[in-house]
Amino acid sequence: MGVGRSPTVRLRRLAGELTRLRTESGFSREDVANRLGMASSTVYRIETGHTRPQSRTIRDLLDLYAVEGSRRAALLELAREAGRRGWWHAFGDVLPGPYVGLEAEAASVRNYEPLLVPGLLETEAYARAVVGAALVKDPEEIERRVTVRMERQRRLVMPDGLDLWVVLDEAALRRPVGGPPVMAEQLRRLAEAATQPNVTLQVLPFEAGAYLGMGSSLAILTFPDPEDADVVFLENMGGELYLESQEQVRRYVQVFDHLRAAALGPEKSLEKIDSVEKEMAGR
Repeated sequence: MGVGRSPTVRLRRLAGELTRLRTESGFSREDVANRLGMASSTVYRIETGHTRPQSRTIRDLLDLYAVEGSRRAALLELAREAGRRGWWHAFGDVLPGPYVGLEAEAASVRNYEPLLVPGLLETEAYARAVVGAALVKDPEEIERRVTVRMERQRRLVMPDGLDLWVVLDEAALRRPVGGPPVMAEQLRRLAEAATQPNVTLQVLPFEAGAYLGMGSSLAILTFPDPEDADVVFLENMGGELYLESQEQVRRYVQVFDHLRAAALGPEKSLEKIDSVEKEMAGR
């Protein structure tokens, strides 16, 4: 499987460009829908990146907005790129949202996890235990979900590897997911990953007490192209939430900065991981 560049990011950029063009042209979504003979909900889905416009539709939109020359050619090429499928599309049945597609092209991810090790750093045994605890009982589906997590981890060892900064609550180290032997192996994996130059790992110890952002996992994704704005990803039992406005992103960047300031430094964090690993391994 190749990781490659992400159609999800391309679709997001295309949606933003089409929204900007409509606004500059002075049209409402209803105006566009009426002029092109489509439902206003379709215009909404195109502009929010939920639907990729067909070739005829993108041309009609560009005609309506009077886009010509090199800008038109660039947008048509962007639409073609957005239609390409990434490796994760084969796992669409076990991937409810666009997160993996965004992560596939992110330059960096800042991730805080209060209870579990993030998927980018999980061992197979740990991932299998997490998925199995999430009311997924079909063995084939469990394996497909685990395969996705392992495939995502390739970004960490590629030449243009993902920069990953993780802040873990100590609870994520001490919860024996899969049992103590599985957890001990997982902790060794964390210690190994922390030695990679593109991975920073910090532990928020229990003695830190209460802290800003406690209990709500988050990920902040930054992309190499400045045209692609940062995204904040939040997940809970109610589903997935993606925040893109500058103010929302800025607020969560501040939260993450508070989290890493409250956490142990990387060296002390490794000592904490090693100590808990010895406990789990019974040494």
